[in-house]
Amino acid sequence: MPVPATDGRRAAVLGSPIAHSLSPVLHRAAYAELGLTGWTYDLFDVDEAALEGFVGNLGPEWAGLSLTMPLKRAVIPLLDEISETAASVDAVNTVVFTEDGRRTGDNTDIPGMVAALREHGVEKVERAAILGAGATASSALAALARICAGEVAVYVRSEARAEEMRGWAERLGVDVRIVDWARAAEALRAPLVVATTPAGTTDALTAAVPEMPATLFDVLYEPWPTALAARWSAHGGAVVGGLDLLLHQAVLQVEQMTGQAPAPLAAMRAAGEQALAGA
Repeated sequence: MPVPATDGRRAAVLGSPIAHSLSPVLHRAAYAELGLTGWTYDLFDVDEAALEGFVGNLGPEWAGLSLTMPLKRAVIPLLDEISETAASVDAVNTVVFTEDGRRTGDNTDIPGMVAALREHGVEKVERAAILGAGATASSALAALARICAGEVAVYVRSEARAEEMRGWAERLGVDVRIVDWARAAEALRAPLVVATTPAGTTDALTAAVPEMPATLFDVLYEPWPTALAARWSAHGGAVVGGLDLLLHQAVLQVEQMTGQAPAPLAAMRAAGEQALAGA
């Protein structure tokens, strides 16, 4: 259990680079809505080399940490235990400091993806496609392991990434078919398409969006909408965005760190949208 939600608790997001992070906006909005006036949430630019020293110097006032790349795997040896969800992808994005001083790690990206899709009416799909094979793709594959009944086609640029995804698929028990990126336009006909690539990568696919597309989950939130998401919406398809993912994984973090549930999703969403509108 987390330390009781009393005044003067601290939390933060760590990563490098980190200045762009929306996490402080979301978590602070949650604290305000929950009446946690003594809580603070900051951001710190911390790389892998500095991580152990940073975590080792945290005092009892700390409630938890959010972690972005490149720290999600590097933090694992510093923890007392991690959840099955985090272990399934060797990635921790949430650290909670318990009342007895233990450091526990979890991955809220995976259930956050599932929750974001559920909010948009997607609870089960017969098959799916993933664009890209980086770190986010492994979390997407783990999320699809929970909701996809059939094959997941993964569109990749290199054989090395293909091998990585085959390894994750075997570990997660997902039926995966690896497809060369040159055929990525084929992915857009799937009932659920998850785009995990960097900004601009999928722009060239916009002309291939079908007349009646199903659901696109584009994990980017800035710039938004992406060219692919805009074309998808114009054709009447359902779009789940990166802010949806960020919100739902942050909701779970707030609940774990504060011990208060449910976290105020609406207030957090409003704060995130306002921040992006002013960016």
